[in-house]
Order: sequence, then C-alpha cells, then structure tokens
Amino acid sequence: MKKILITGGTGFIGSHLAEKCVEIGYKVTIFDRYNPNYSLGNLENSKYKNKINFVFGDIRDFDSVNQVVKKKDVVIHLAALIGIPYSYVSPSAYIKTNIEGTYNLLESCKNNKILKTIITSTSEVYGSAKYTPIDEKHPLKPQSPYSASKISADNLSLSYYYSFGLPLTILRPFNNYGPRQSLRAVIPTIINQIIHSKNGIIELGNINSIRDFLFVEDTCSAYIKCIRKSKFRGEIINLGTGSQVTIKDVVKIISKILNKKIVVIKSSKRLRPKNSEVDKLCASIKKANSKINWKPKYYGKKGFERGLTTTVDWYLKFFQNKFTKKYII
Repeated sequence: MKKILITGGTGFIGSHLAEKCVEIGYKVTIFDRYNPNYSLGNLENSKYKNKINFVFGDIRDFDSVNQVVKKKDVVIHLAALIGIPYSYVSPSAYIKTNIEGTYNLLESCKNNKILKTIITSTSEVYGSAKYTPIDEKHPLKPQSPYSASKISADNLSLSYYYSFGLPLTILRPFNNYGPRQSLRAVIPTIINQIIHSKNGIIELGNINSIRDFLFVEDTCSAYIKCIRKSKFRGEIINLGTGSQVTIKDVVKIISKILNKKIVVIKSSKRLRPKNSEVDKLCASIKKANSKINWKPKYYGKKGFERGLTTTVDWYLKFFQNKFTKKYII
C-alpha cells in the first residue's frame, strides 16, 4: 500500500485528490494549515475522512514539514497561496508560503529520500501567450507577484533534481474548475452572482480574456497517472484541454444552464493592473499524453458544458445548505 502525503489536502484540488487516493487503496496523510477548530475544510463531510490521517501545521515551518514527510512513498505538494489579487497587496506572503514553503518540502524530501515528489505549478507562469497552444518550452513571464512566486518555486524544484537527484515531476495545470472551488475563482464567482442576482446584472473584470479550463476530475486523474509513473526525471508537464474559451462565453453557458438572462457590467475593482493582465492561455498536452498517458475526459464544447453543469448543480446544493452559508468567502 503506497503511503501518500498531500500538502494543502483539504483545499479544492487536494480534497478531490485525497478521496480518489483513498478509493484506490492508498494510505493518505494530509498536511494542512493549523486552525484552532481543527476544521477539515472540504473534507469535513467526506465519507472518507476517517480513513485519512490529518496533520496540522505550517508549510513555512521546516521542522513540522520534515516530520510529516518521513516514511512516505509519494509526496504531492499543493499547499500554496493562489489568489492573484491578494498577491498585489502582500507579495511577501507569497514569497514565504510559495517559495520558502516549497524549499521546506524539497529539503525534507531530500533528507528523507522520498522516491516520488510531485510539485504543483500553474499556467500563470507563462503570462499572456506568445503562441498557442502553449507547450512546456514557452517563455515564462512573471506578470503578478503570484506568478513570480510560482516560477521561483518551480525553478527551485528543478534545482533539487539537477543538484541532488531528487526524483520529482512538476505538473502545471491550466485553469481548474469544479465543485468545492473558492468563490474567489472566476467560474464560482459567475455562478454565485447569477444564482443570487435579482435584476439579472453581474459584475466582472475582463470578459474577453481567453482561458483553458480543466475540470478537477481530469486534474486528479493526471496526478494518479503521475503517482503510477515508474521514474521521475525532473519533467514539467502541462495539464489542460487545448480548448480556448472566453470569460464572456463562460457567462453565456452558465446563464443557459441556469435559464437566466444576464447583463455583465465591467467592474474596475475586478480588473488586474494593465501590464499584469494575462490575455490568453491555452495548453498543449502532447507531453502529458506521451509521458504519463493522460488525456482529459472533459474537453471541447460538450465536455466543458458537461463539467459546468456538474459544477453548477453542486453550487445550487451548496447554497441551499444553511449550515455552509456562513463559510462562503
């Protein structure tokens, strides 16, 4: 039985991945940020929570990270600050969590001779596409403090492979979506506003930006493929669908699913600084197919609509649950 450690495992992607790993039969430990109530986040009501070992600490604290890494077969690093807007407010928080936290994990994996380490990157490291589809050789451009911190974390990870032979793979998901995602992300924001709009008006930023949206189920399947991969040789692997969708189109599809007519008003508060805006992202997944034999199931127009329908259904149930309403952020 493989012993799997997932940092940030009570979050959006981590919670789905943890449940999938339990279903497969892996022994799962989750390391997540300490909170006084010992909240299990997205796994609070999971039917698998009693089969998961939860350890609370701080990714910025080396001793606690080093301790939890011991005697694990595979370490999956998902713990990070991911909100782009807040990175403009407090860049230092992203340096401490995303860069120093990744250093703590890498050093711990090296010390404990971990045979498989999976680092989570982001498509934001590419900045606005110079060409599409974006392959792993595309230049990196730090258009926000968040993306800069992730570029740094990725390069630090590669240095541990080249310098110390640490067996690792960097998975680089494009724009994830699905049930349990924070309402701060664009798709949950759109769903939330449409559901609760009384006058058919919602507020968004740039609705002409183009994204490659990846359903969380497909994201998790890539991680499972990577866990089963025999050798880790410092690879960077994009995860996406190869499909391009504007935010404006996302609004139209969700409006159709919810059977509501919507008018979008541009809000200056939701716009990124001009030079920080990433206009276009679309992934090449040839490497994912060749290296880990992975392809998404939710791709193209029909696949995206199918994933959005599942996501919308989940949020409708979420908002109906009076207990969870107080946790909406």
